[in-house]
Amino acid sequence: MTRFEQAFSKGPALVSFITGGDGDTAANLDALVAGGADVIELGMPFTDPMADGGAIQEANIRSLDKGTRTADIFRFATGFRERHAQVPLVLMGYANTMIARGPEWFASECAKAGVDGVICVDIPPEEDAELGPALRAEGISLIRLATPTTDAARLPAVLEGSSGFLYYVSVAGVTGTQTAAQASIEDAVARLKAASDIPVAVGFGVRTPEQAARIAKVADGVVVGSAFVDLVKEHGEDAPAHLQQLASALAEAVHSAR
Repeated sequence: MTRFEQAFSKGPALVSFITGGDGDTAANLDALVAGGADVIELGMPFTDPMADGGAIQEANIRSLDKGTRTADIFRFATGFRERHAQVPLVLMGYANTMIARGPEWFASECAKAGVDGVICVDIPPEEDAELGPALRAEGISLIRLATPTTDAARLPAVLEGSSGFLYYVSVAGVTGTQTAAQASIEDAVARLKAASDIPVAVGFGVRTPEQAARIAKVADGVVVGSAFVDLVKEHGEDAPAHLQQLASALAEAVHSAR
């Protein structure tokens, strides 16, 4: 079994996101795992994160102001894999940072660092050739995004070549700014699961254990990002204890649906 298969085989999984280079990244990642996160998403800072709301935009700026580069992200990933042999690690970001040196270089570095999957926000399925073949050649999952506007005609293109899990963006907008109605999430997840065997994880706007518990009753995973990023902003180098506390509350809520 892959790490993704192991993580989702136990029931609904907590998928936790932080931005690389924002605060003490290694300690923050360790805190999320200690709190019970099943899958980790590590954001690659970028100057124009168009899909992200204010919290993650600011995290990108803080990270870039510290001089974080792609090499640092791979260093964080390598260290994470050495410390956490079985926890899936996903790099999430934008095409500029992933294909600047060529997709083959990026995919090779992912494999060396022990990365399990990649989410590239701004390469649509129709442009899969830009990154997908290189990742798949290295055994790296390309995790695609489905949204409320992904209709039946386009869904097959989203699913083609996708693996690891499918990330359902539950609102039409940017991260951390609004929350979808539970009924719309339930309808969307049912539609996606009918079309594919890939686990479906729901994100965008999930902040509380109560929200996470409701989503976990119908989805295979719950993605939380901005709530963690806000804690890094608020507490800086002291963030790990707060991240672990929130992760623990969210994990308990998500896992209770198992």
